Amino acid sequence: MGFAAGLANVHQMFIVVTMAQVDLTPQTRTPQPGQLLARGVCRHLASHGFVCVEELVPTRGLRVDVMALGPKGEVWIVECKSSRADFTSDAKWDGYLEWADRFFWAVDADFPVELLPDDTGLIIADAYAGEIIRMGPETRLAPARRKVMVQKFAFHAARRLHQLRDPDMQMPLD
Repeated sequence: MGFAAGLANVHQMFIVVTMAQVDLTPQTRTPQPGQLLARGVCRHLASHGFVCVEELVPTRGLRVDVMALGPKGEVWIVECKSSRADFTSDAKWDGYLEWADRFFWAVDADFPVELLPDDTGLIIADAYAGEIIRMGPETRLAPARRKVMVQKFAFHAARRLHQLRDPDMQMPLD
């Protein structure tokens, strides 16, 4: 048997073994309440020309729920809180301020908004849409920090797209 014929047999065996081990059942995971809020926030911001990624790590120890990049290069961070307990257990949110031009909370219509600091932005959202109720103050990022954040955004978005297109590829951890 020649090399080409042997290679064809190996290829055929690989297909049989691989197909026998593949579970083609759609994997359905019920999104968490904060993830549903993030989806509505991203939809709303997209209507204003922003693009968004979820669960981005700006620096070690912090993970933002939504980072949005605006049409003029704006960098916004949105933290999604689904309950009073979710908000009160978050002691790291003020660490996000130095990584964005604006900071927002996203909550649902039943959230007690009086708990949220007045000097931050506010978005009321659900799983399908959102509305900016209060703009957070703008604190422009320094050019070097902006460059880092845009690069992180691009890397994160490209990695997510790659994982969607090739879910079997093993990606190194951030």
